[in-house]
Amino acid sequence: METFIFFLFAALALGSAIVVVVHKSPVYSTLSLVLTLFSTAVLYVLLGAPFLGALQILVYAGAIVVLFLFVIMLLNVQKEESAHAGAGAQRWVALLGAVVFLGMLGLAFWRGGFPAVAPLTAEKVSLKALAAELFSRYLLPFEIVGLLLLVAVIGATVAARRPGGTDADEVDEIAL
Repeated sequence: METFIFFLFAALALGSAIVVVVHKSPVYSTLSLVLTLFSTAVLYVLLGAPFLGALQILVYAGAIVVLFLFVIMLLNVQKEESAHAGAGAQRWVALLGAVVFLGMLGLAFWRGGFPAVAPLTAEKVSLKALAAELFSRYLLPFEIVGLLLLVAVIGATVAARRPGGTDADEVDEIAL
């Protein structure tokens, strides 16, 4: 039963990730991203890390995707109308990159596969161990990510302003 659930949610994560990249509507792509992140959370739970699964849902599906939807709605991004002029060359480069990636993956399996990974233990997935790693070794990257998210929200707000307004108009609006 566990294997069936794994394959079900792995296929769901893969399919919804493809929809994220392929769909022309940014809102549908963002909603597909929620499904991808939820499926990944289920895979974390199957690996024996329920806390990471809960964090995946709360932080990414709950907060980050809501931020994405807020920015999309704020910028009023519309569905892509037509293909870009260089889309043919971009597809060939993407196809070439995929072939190179699959070739390298096949080469890695041909040379002996991947090394065996030890199973997760309770110490590795505990909240205490995660907090110790996050607030000691990874404190600076954690703070930098928070700062980058703040800058992204401020940048999206500035980019969403109506073009064509003068500085005097903005000063008058602020004064009111």
